[in-house]
Amino acid sequence: MKNFFRKVAFGLKPEEKAPSDPLTWAQKQVETIPELNWKGKHIYSEKEMRKYWITQRVEENTTLRKKYKNDPKGLEIAERQLENDTGGKFWKNYELSIRHAEGVRSNHPVLAKLWYFWGNHFTISKTQRLHQYSTAAYQREFLRDNMDKTFETMVYEGTIAWPMIMHLDNKDNIGPKSESARQEWRRKEKRPATLNENHARELMELHTISPEAGYTQEDVQELAKIMTGWRPKWTKKSDQGTDVRFMSERHEPGKKNVLGKTYKRGRKSLKIVIKDLVNHPSCREFIATKLCRYLITDHPTKKMIAPIIKAWEQSDGHLPEVHKAAIKVTFENNDKYKKFQNPENWWLQTINMSGATYAYPIPEKRMDTYKLGNILREDLREPDWMLEDLGYHPYLAQQPNGYSDFSSDWMSTELIIRRLLYAKKAFHRYNSEDQVDQYIHEKIVHNNFDNPDKILKILSKAKSSEEKHMILFNLPEVLRA
Repeated sequence: MKNFFRKVAFGLKPEEKAPSDPLTWAQKQVETIPELNWKGKHIYSEKEMRKYWITQRVEENTTLRKKYKNDPKGLEIAERQLENDTGGKFWKNYELSIRHAEGVRSNHPVLAKLWYFWGNHFTISKTQRLHQYSTAAYQREFLRDNMDKTFETMVYEGTIAWPMIMHLDNKDNIGPKSESARQEWRRKEKRPATLNENHARELMELHTISPEAGYTQEDVQELAKIMTGWRPKWTKKSDQGTDVRFMSERHEPGKKNVLGKTYKRGRKSLKIVIKDLVNHPSCREFIATKLCRYLITDHPTKKMIAPIIKAWEQSDGHLPEVHKAAIKVTFENNDKYKKFQNPENWWLQTINMSGATYAYPIPEKRMDTYKLGNILREDLREPDWMLEDLGYHPYLAQQPNGYSDFSSDWMSTELIIRRLLYAKKAFHRYNSEDQVDQYIHEKIVHNNFDNPDKILKILSKAKSSEEKHMILFNLPEVLRA
């Protein structure tokens, strides 16, 4: 049963007492959304972070490129300084520390692990420098903050949020028959108004109903028409960094038909169509299956997903009830299935179980020493390059469908070798002298495994504490929860 704490969270610390009622312990954590555990000077909002994106974008595309038009080397140096001035390399590390503090320092690691799930579900891939300034804030404000509301609310707010509008190019989605399409400047500059289907396609395929719903290319186009006009207004001073609003002059007129239902023109139609999408049977099944795949097994059964779908139907998609149902199914199937942990979850498990949370994530006082404009010290860049090296950086997904939850995609020889190296690094970098003794690994094993003797027998053959650490955190019993 002890592996349940690794399935839904990140295991137990060496001195941590196991909850007497694991199911209640886990479910209570998803009822409300507490303040973030991070105690740094300031946690920046998405809108505050957008100001740095604007500065980077405007300065780079106008001032610097004009000033250093015939000086490539000078441009390179100036761009590097601009990145320092706007914190281009700092914010990812700062945000990863906030994110990981929730997993291993807070009193609600279960909520944190589910938050990571939603961040991957509503992926913002590495594009337009969003990963440097906006992705993390998006995951905090539009996903985590909505985990105590309905899925419908999360989808709607996540859909019209500035980072997602930019990520999926809805700024370029303009009705071919709209008022804007008829403007003379388009003809002169040969820039016709056209539909951009990216956001509409991903809203159906990845965020709600999935291809199992049987939608057609025509459905995608019609949804794209509904989504025309949702964009930021371009200005010389802010580029595309202004707030998202509905611009009726760019909205495609007339009625639209999606999955057999007709929608009127106007801003209200997007909210209505999202309500219909999230209440589609395929959406409930899609999300329930993904939750089970994340927590329990690569191949969830109908029996597993049924209680989650039922909780969804009874609560109208209220996420705390959906999460509780997923946690209960995980608890009931705990001994039947083992789930291979993705690299980020494995790393936090390694840190938490070894009691190294005093040193990782990077403490607030150290992060707060950084001043914009300076070169970012190597010790403050560690979370960023480490997760990229492990192959699972939550802000650097290459595709809109995010990272895979299938075990086979994380079991390459190279990725396993990297885990061995990082287990070694964890031993040397994050364990204090009083922890590195002959008893620390016994504490870890006894506190986190129902079969301690088997694991301790394997560890007894190790020649050093370092080797024990490397072996322990790469045993099948640890890699799979």
